[in-house]
Amino acid sequence: MCVTAVESRPAGVLGTSSSRGQRPFGARLKAFVALTKPRIIELLLITTVPVMFLAQQGVPDLKLVLLTCVGGYLSAGGANALNMYIDRDIDALMDRTSQRPLVTGMVSPAECLAFGIGLAVVSTLLFGLTVNWLSAWLSLGALLFYVVVYTMILKRRTSQNIVWGGIAGCLPVLIGWSSVTDSLSWAPVILFLVMFFWTPPHYWPLSMKVREDYARVGVPMLPVVASNKVVARQIVIYSWVMVGVSLLLTPLGYTGWFYTAVALLAGGFWLWEAHGLQNRAKAEVTGAKLKEMRLFHWSITYVSILFVAVAVDPFLR
Repeated sequence: MCVTAVESRPAGVLGTSSSRGQRPFGARLKAFVALTKPRIIELLLITTVPVMFLAQQGVPDLKLVLLTCVGGYLSAGGANALNMYIDRDIDALMDRTSQRPLVTGMVSPAECLAFGIGLAVVSTLLFGLTVNWLSAWLSLGALLFYVVVYTMILKRRTSQNIVWGGIAGCLPVLIGWSSVTDSLSWAPVILFLVMFFWTPPHYWPLSMKVREDYARVGVPMLPVVASNKVVARQIVIYSWVMVGVSLLLTPLGYTGWFYTAVALLAGGFWLWEAHGLQNRAKAEVTGAKLKEMRLFHWSITYVSILFVAVAVDPFLR
């Protein structure tokens, strides 16, 4: 599906002269931080640091952890800033993004572009010079995939946008492992696949909630182009695959009883919520009673619990 972009600078919204004249330093600083989407980066770091413990089979060098976290934040922040630069046209028309810095005029498009590129360069050099170059290239690859493949190519053209675009959010798992070992292995690949199959059932419930926003700007998220029944069925399918893949670490010898128990319990509750959403969708429940955000919120808790188990497990074997 090909979608035509909307007007890139809605009148009176983006970068007006009045907004440029009222930009105090504190608010500007806060706006630049907002460009990096800190709340999203928190989730990326949750999937990076525990993998470092797994790779080390204990406590990794704390300086290395700090450098990896800083490099990861700068890289993801650069990707998010460039995403906002590209999407500033539709952000101005969507309720959930109407207060982003480019929309309010607190940051100009040129400033945002320079900021994003600058973070990309600094993060790549930081990884390469202080961690290792494998991690640097993986980090840069994640940034380019998110900006070019997802934001510029997939997002406005296909309902599978978040499925394949989500690969960028899976790469921090590989980066966490490579920062410790300067290599890759099946363990980070399995966790990469967990995150790959986690992303659609994590994001589609939110897309169901804000369906009208995406429909207004012509972004074909799956809930925009398919019924709740179809979306919920896809959520259940991806959820079962995700839970199944999460259990592969133990038979391959990377984790023990603790991780297995946590993966079974957390995954079981996930499946309960996913099937509950599907049952409500089949019954044609709509509005607040659909309770789609329950799965969205649990998805964040799930990945946090699972990766904490990844970090703790080496100490209990």
